[in-house]
Amino acid sequence: MTSVLLLNRYDRLGASSRLRFLDFLPALKAHGITVTPSPLFNDSYLLDLYAGRRQNPFRLAIAYSQRIARMLDAGRFDLVWLEKEALPWLPAGIERALFRRIPYVMDLDDAWFHRYGLHRAAPVRALLGRKLEALAQGAQTVVAGNPHLADWARAAGARSVVEIPTVINLDRYPPPVARPVPSGRPFTIGWMGSPSSAPYLAQVAEALAELAGRSESDAVQLLLVGAHGAEPTGLNRRISVVHELWSEDLETALLGRFDVGIMPLVDGPWERGKCGYKLIQYMAAGIPVVASPVGINTTLVRDGENGFLASEPEQWATALARLASDPLLRARMGAAGRRLVEERFNLQAVAPRLAEALETVARACRHKRI
Repeated sequence: MTSVLLLNRYDRLGASSRLRFLDFLPALKAHGITVTPSPLFNDSYLLDLYAGRRQNPFRLAIAYSQRIARMLDAGRFDLVWLEKEALPWLPAGIERALFRRIPYVMDLDDAWFHRYGLHRAAPVRALLGRKLEALAQGAQTVVAGNPHLADWARAAGARSVVEIPTVINLDRYPPPVARPVPSGRPFTIGWMGSPSSAPYLAQVAEALAELAGRSESDAVQLLLVGAHGAEPTGLNRRISVVHELWSEDLETALLGRFDVGIMPLVDGPWERGKCGYKLIQYMAAGIPVVASPVGINTTLVRDGENGFLASEPEQWATALARLASDPLLRARMGAAGRRLVEERFNLQAVAPRLAEALETVARACRHKRI
């Protein structure tokens, strides 16, 4: 058996840690790889973050000390599986020194390098601007969530790059069953995400106002899951906004209330590194999508087949109006999206590739030790 120490950033409440690491553990065990998770922050950290509460410095100090102790003990494992970085806001040299006796695989599912490289404070850019590049160079392999991140890793000097998308577990998303829309129910535009991505909803406020103002449109509902009270300003009063708290147990039931799922983005360097998980999740539930043509969205959304790409407010309004008026189109696009997820973007399909990436590193390092 190959033993792996997982240095994940969060526990299950953190989407990136849950989707790119923790959900894979049973499948990896079936491939002979045992993974011991060691999150830097617990769920209370995220709850405080989402609520806008100041973090407790004493609790942060404990988290960092425990992480350093774990890194010093990493030699009893075959390798370390690292979520982005081990010690946020500390220089790469500290992490590289702690990793000097243990090989590590670095996983990247966001343009995390911009967090430091494009920071508004010059001292941060000077001290940490190329931290992620240094960690990528020291990794045995970089696992990248999309082609944009994979290209960055190669340019940074990574010795090996494996591209593995962020995916859903098909066991949690059974094939959707066609169901009649209850009469009198409003056309429901859904969005699911974390508070950090809720500001992107402002990109569709004008389109939603236009949609609701069209004479042929019935009542429109905007269902926001996980936005924690954030909503676009300037909405037409005919649009009712409904907020629901996200929970892992309820997310598939909440998706079942969507008629269409949206993923608005601005076209910026951070956004180009996103892995499009919202779209994959919507498609897995058999929901048509409308998304901004940014980054991997242009690969996931086959315009006119499983959804629409929209840049301008008029394009958003037109796409949503078409879906609102045509249940058959919604069903056809939803089915096409589901097929794409079943073919390429599910845990069952990509887990063997991840297992092979980890095992290849472990095998090579065992050979060197011999």
